[in-house]
Amino acid sequence: MTSTETTNLPDTMKAWVLGDPDELNLIAKPLPVPGKAEALVRIDAVAICATDLEVISYGTPAMVEGGKPFNKNWTPGHEYMGTIAALGPGVDEFEIGDRVTVEIHAGCGQCKRCRMGMYTSCHNYGLNYGDKNKGHRANGFTTNGGFAEYAVNNINTMIKVPDDMSDEEATLVVTAGTSMYGLTELGGLVAGESAVVIGPGPIGLLAVAVAKALGASPVILVGTRENRNEIGRQLGADIVIDGRNEDVVARVMEITGKGADYVVDCAGNETTVNDAVHMTNRGGKVCLAAFPKNPVNFDLGYLAVNNIYLYGIRGEGRSATHRAMAFMAEKRFDASVIHTHTFPLEDLPEALRYARERVDDAIKVVVSMRGRGNSKGDKE
Repeated sequence: MTSTETTNLPDTMKAWVLGDPDELNLIAKPLPVPGKAEALVRIDAVAICATDLEVISYGTPAMVEGGKPFNKNWTPGHEYMGTIAALGPGVDEFEIGDRVTVEIHAGCGQCKRCRMGMYTSCHNYGLNYGDKNKGHRANGFTTNGGFAEYAVNNINTMIKVPDDMSDEEATLVVTAGTSMYGLTELGGLVAGESAVVIGPGPIGLLAVAVAKALGASPVILVGTRENRNEIGRQLGADIVIDGRNEDVVARVMEITGKGADYVVDCAGNETTVNDAVHMTNRGGKVCLAAFPKNPVNFDLGYLAVNNIYLYGIRGEGRSATHRAMAFMAEKRFDASVIHTHTFPLEDLPEALRYARERVDDAIKVVVSMRGRGNSKGDKE
C-alpha cells in the first residue's frame, strides 16, 4: 500500500458485488488504496436507502463504465460511516482512527457545475472508469460503495462523528443532509415560514426535523401511516394531516390562510406533486425530493400564474451533510428514531428484503459490520 499505513491492514476485504439485476454475491476483493486527497475508511455501519433498492433492481441512477452497473464487479451502498484506516499522500485534514460519516458525491472539480459548488450535478457523473478518469466519485452510484468492509473516500466527503453518537445514528447524516439540501435550495433560513412535508419516509421524517430545527412554523406533515405520523410528531411536526381521511390541500389552506411558504414532496407521484403545487402560497416554493418512476401530469398553469417556484434536488449537495451533522451533534433532533432494524454484513440480502417489503414496519434498516443486530431491530 502506497498510502500512509495503519497496523496490519488486510490485502483483501469482504464486499457484496452486483451481478444481474437483484443478484448480489459476497466475495473477496482487493483492499482499495487511497490516492491524493483520499482516505481509506473501514466501514462500521451502512444504512439502506430506497435508491439502493432501485439501483440493485434496475441500475438507475447508478452509472458505471458509462452504463448500468450490472456484472461489473461493482459494490453498491452509499449511506455509511466508519473509521479512517489509512490516508492518501498529503492528507493531513484527518487522522487514522477518526470516526467519520460520509456524503455521497465528490464532483470532478473542473466542470461548470462543480465550479459553482453544485457537485451533485457534476457534468462528469459516471466518467471515472475505463479510459476516462475525470476524478468524479459518487460512492454507491459511480464508484464502489459501502456494502463492504472498506471504501475509499475523498476528504471533502467526510465529516467527523462525535464520540457520543452511535454508528447507526451516524449513517443517517446523508438522509438528514438530503432533507437539509432541499430546504437550503428553497431558501435556507425558514424561521417563521410555514413548511409542509408530504410523505413520512426517512427523508420526509428528517425534513420535518430539519425544518423544525431551522425555525419553520408551523411544520405540517402529510402521511397515511399512523406509526410514521407519530414519529413525525416526535421529530417536531406541529400538525399531522392523514391523507386518507382529509382533503390535504383544503386542510393546509385552512391552517395557513393563503397556502404554505415551502412544500417538500418526498412521495413523488402524480397526486402528491399536484397537491404540493395547489397547497403552496403565491410566491412560495416547492421542492421535489423524490424520483417519480414515470412521467407525471401536473398543473403547470397554476404554478405559473401564482409565481410558484419549483425545484428538483439530487442528493445532499452544497455541503448539506455538514450542516445536518451540526444539528445532530447538538441534539437538535434525534434522527435515530427512524432506525428500526439492524443486520450483520453477511445478512445483507435479508436486510434489503426488510427494507423493500417493509417487513415488521421497517423504516431505516442498518447493516452493522460489528456483528450486532437481529431481525427485530436491536439498537444496542
